[in-house]
Amino acid sequence: MLHYPPKILIAFGEALNGNEKIFHWLLVNGYPELAALCNSIHSDTEAFDWLLSHGFPELGVLSNAIDGEPKAIEWLGKNRFEFLLLFANACQGDETSLKWLQNNDGALFVILAQRIHNILNEQARNTKDYHKIRW
Repeated sequence: MLHYPPKILIAFGEALNGNEKIFHWLLVNGYPELAALCNSIHSDTEAFDWLLSHGFPELGVLSNAIDGEPKAIEWLGKNRFEFLLLFANACQGDETSLKWLQNNDGALFVILAQRIHNILNEQARNTKDYHKIRW
């Protein structure tokens, strides 16, 4: 994720928040992997599968690591994706990871991590409230 220009990461953050216009822009302007990652973070298994089959396995695994899946966390570490592992931890709300990002010119990644953390919290609330479960 470090190779994306800041404006693209900002667009990714907006797509995470549900901005359909920016999501579509990412999709058709050379960043379909970020659009797929956005959907994968929102629990879309087809987007996850697309990442794996289109040359972006590290982003698919990142999505699972963000969800705290041990095998995904292990895979990122074993395959030397240290930054993605750090980012996944930050998305989980890990204060040490968030501080490292903040202290190492990663303010944009802190914002993205906090946004993803909020998405995870919302997903957890929705699965606990049977009124909000999609049938």
